[in-house]
Amino acid sequence: MGPQGRAICSLLFLLRALAENSEFYLPGDYLLGGLFTLHANMKGIVHLNVLQVPKCKEYETKVLGYNLMQAMRFAVEEINNDSSLLPGVLLGYEMVDTCYLSNNVQPVLYFLSQDDYFLPIQEDYSHYLPRVVAVIGPDNSEATMTVAHFLSLFLLPQISYSAISEELSDKTHYPGVLRTVPGADHHIEAMVQLMLHFRWNWVIVLMSSDDYGRDNSRLLSERLAHRDICIAFQETLPTTQPNRNMTRQDRERLEAVVRKLQRSTARVVVVFSPDLTLYNFFREVLRQNFTGAVWIASESWAIDLVLHNVTELQRTGTFLGITTQAVPVPGFSEFRVRRSQGMRPALNRSSQGATCNQECDSCMNTTESFNTILTLSGERTVFSVYSGVYAVAHALHNLLGCNQISCRKEAVYPWQLLPEIRKVNFTLLGHQIFFNQQGDMSIRLEVIQWLWDLSQNPFQSVASYHPLKRQLKYIGDISWHTPGNTVPVSMCSRDCQPGQKKKPVGTHPCCFECIDCLPGTFLNRTADEYECQPCLSYQWSHRNDTSCFKRRLAFLEWHEAPTIIVAMLAALGFASTLAISVIFWRHFQTPMVRSAGGPMCFLMLTPLLMAYMVTPVYVGLPTVSTCLCRQAFFTICFTVCISCITVRSFQIVCVFKMARRLPSAYSYWVRYHGPYIFVASITVLKVLIVGSGILATTTSPTARSDPDDPTVMILSCSPNYPRGLLINTSLDLLLSLLGFGFAYAGKELPTNYNEAKFITFCMTFYFTSSVFLCTFMSVYEGVLVTILDLLVTVLNLMGISLGYFGPKCYMILFYPERNTQAYFSSVIQGYTMRRD
Repeated sequence: MGPQGRAICSLLFLLRALAENSEFYLPGDYLLGGLFTLHANMKGIVHLNVLQVPKCKEYETKVLGYNLMQAMRFAVEEINNDSSLLPGVLLGYEMVDTCYLSNNVQPVLYFLSQDDYFLPIQEDYSHYLPRVVAVIGPDNSEATMTVAHFLSLFLLPQISYSAISEELSDKTHYPGVLRTVPGADHHIEAMVQLMLHFRWNWVIVLMSSDDYGRDNSRLLSERLAHRDICIAFQETLPTTQPNRNMTRQDRERLEAVVRKLQRSTARVVVVFSPDLTLYNFFREVLRQNFTGAVWIASESWAIDLVLHNVTELQRTGTFLGITTQAVPVPGFSEFRVRRSQGMRPALNRSSQGATCNQECDSCMNTTESFNTILTLSGERTVFSVYSGVYAVAHALHNLLGCNQISCRKEAVYPWQLLPEIRKVNFTLLGHQIFFNQQGDMSIRLEVIQWLWDLSQNPFQSVASYHPLKRQLKYIGDISWHTPGNTVPVSMCSRDCQPGQKKKPVGTHPCCFECIDCLPGTFLNRTADEYECQPCLSYQWSHRNDTSCFKRRLAFLEWHEAPTIIVAMLAALGFASTLAISVIFWRHFQTPMVRSAGGPMCFLMLTPLLMAYMVTPVYVGLPTVSTCLCRQAFFTICFTVCISCITVRSFQIVCVFKMARRLPSAYSYWVRYHGPYIFVASITVLKVLIVGSGILATTTSPTARSDPDDPTVMILSCSPNYPRGLLINTSLDLLLSLLGFGFAYAGKELPTNYNEAKFITFCMTFYFTSSVFLCTFMSVYEGVLVTILDLLVTVLNLMGISLGYFGPKCYMILFYPERNTQAYFSSVIQGYTMRRD
């Protein structure tokens, strides 16, 4: 016999043991119900296969399971009484209690067997008719997967009303599983969005030691890793089996877990565990007086009435849970506590299995005592069972080709029913019922808060989650168990202030120090929370800024007092130079003008006037053209003037001292217009120097931060402007030294030709001011340099125009008797006689 045969033998053995066992459990916490159909032509009516009742004093802990059993009965009876749905066909059902996790295999084998309690060995089960056509339940994921491994082999539809494990969405392993609730992915997403809404980034995760706890905690950890929420620690709660006392090791384990909760700074605790594991845990929480927590309940215990009945829990903190939406089922509250109207006849079935229709008065009394709170809490899981039964009924209606009055009478094979259930789409109590590709129903989830006011819903809805939109919305007011009803804070580190970067502390990204961003940097949290980004070169920021601002551009402006003063000096210099030009023009033929240089005087006055006229290029926003004027135009004008003064000084010395010694050289000098050739040569040389400097650097204005005020950008010409100025003025400085030397050599010349003191003044001032300006530029930056540059330029222009031409104009205007040929001849004759 092969492996398949050995497996079937094992199943038959279990079935035989099941058939021989006369003690079964009443459906309790973990309901497993099988549906079968009775056609109208068959004898008998639908009955509840009620199995033997366990101890009724323990029924209080099974009230929710009993509630779900009644929901299935109510749905079946409602469908059977509906003439439009499955007309002529009655639904039957059988229910068993899986007894938590210990009795999963026996019920599923019972459902798969036939009336004789045997599961035959066949090569092809396409035409095999098991005892039921569909299974509703169980509720927890671990039990559902165990059952599904058997049912999926026969493609028998299995609809779970509470199992949320993501593994069940894998249709290659669980092709027959459908769910009337969203999967764990949506429950976890609702939890994460709730944490994000209240800015809880430091949480504790407690889980049971079964697959349910491990799988959901793993899924939560993966989701939190992408949302900047950290898990302070994870702990596994010892799982206590039903009807067993907690061992000493389990008790010590619980004590250690609660002590760890007490020491942690996290105040949000997410618990993934079946309710049976939590009773002893919360007893220990109350014993150690752990308070101030926010308990986030998974769907397995989010609406657990027995835990809620422990009213002392309200002092431990705020209880929030994720569960399905509340959908009241009309008439169910009355049906739940309906008393039996007498024994119903048993079905005419070939098997003689142990079935009965017992009623337990004490258990019913317990249900009646819970009826008010069950009604107030809303029929949440009840609607999941209710809609699951209706889904099977609608699928049968389509499969049997039913109309308003009748259905086809034919055998229903599970593999035929499964695709019909997947395709159902109908409205039930105002809700659209259909299954998605994963076999899940996209019913809305709710975040509920536990309340202990007996006059209202114990599980108050505070938010809703839409699976199709994957969005948590309508977050209402929550009654926090905190002073002043403030939202609890659960952070390893408080959020940094704007403009503060995070410095990680330890291994958790949620634990950090806050460090201020320095001036000149800013923090863009969307880009990087751990590094301050530098501002652009033209921007700046203050300490703790979240963005940069444009620096104020500093340049010489017209409304400033220094600009006005220098502009007035330039206007005065231009007017005086223009007046000198007019005076020299009107007295052009006089000895005084000719002794000053004659036509060469206008070669000096014209650049001076032009330089005065373009002094405004120093004021206002620098541009390429204004920078070019500063670097080229002014220095060329100076060069022309200084070269004229130098050659004039040289020429006077030649006339009086060297003409007699070198007459031939002097004649060449005069014949070939030596002075003009010299000025032209110097000017060409200066143009070459300036041009090469411009080509080597840039004339575009540049902005540099002010060392004294970083919020200001100093807008000036080329950054090499001081060095360029020094290179450009080097030739002028050399000419000024030559002019000074020639002037000093002619200090003994006749008074009318002795210009030593005037030229010395002009050249000395130009030399010292240029050196001072270059030295100042190498040390300081800013608008002050521009002002000083403009002031030195204007003063040098005035020094030439007034220092050189001023005394001559004074003589022309106030001593006309000295501006005659006779006077000049007498002066020269007296100088010659003294020399002789």
